[in-house]
Amino acid sequence: MASCSLSVIEALRTTAQRLSTQAPYQWGHMGSCNCGHLAQTITHLSKAEIHARALQRYGDWDQQLRDYCPTSGLPMDETIDEMLAAGFTRADLAHLERLSDPVIRAAIPFERRDALRHNQRDDVVLYLRTWAQLLETQWLAGFELPELPLAAPASQVAG
Repeated sequence: MASCSLSVIEALRTTAQRLSTQAPYQWGHMGSCNCGHLAQTITHLSKAEIHARALQRYGDWDQQLRDYCPTSGLPMDETIDEMLAAGFTRADLAHLERLSDPVIRAAIPFERRDALRHNQRDDVVLYLRTWAQLLETQWLAGFELPELPLAAPASQVAG
């Protein structure tokens, strides 16, 4: 799963928020689908720029991720490079496109999980928010709070 960092959590939440409020969503468009929206957040490219980059090689996000080569010089591989550098893995991105990561899906309530569709805006938003929450919980678990001395009961203080 993606690296457990504030920047990854923020990217997921920012993408979910944009999708839930106003951003155009079209699953069949490389720049405005599930991965396309996350790519917009990370790279600050427009949906049109991402789509144009993707059209320089054959395939959807899944195919682009399989054919990814960090030394190809292809613009789409540079987009994927930025997403990987941000803390995501190729598997994360492939799962995002199909909303298929078993850990994330298991954290979604059963009645929603069973009906989850990879090309429905609300389902993508739920998946992104669930993923962010899982990473945040994991991130916070890595912190230990210092032991604080117990305060004296009020009856002992007033004496």
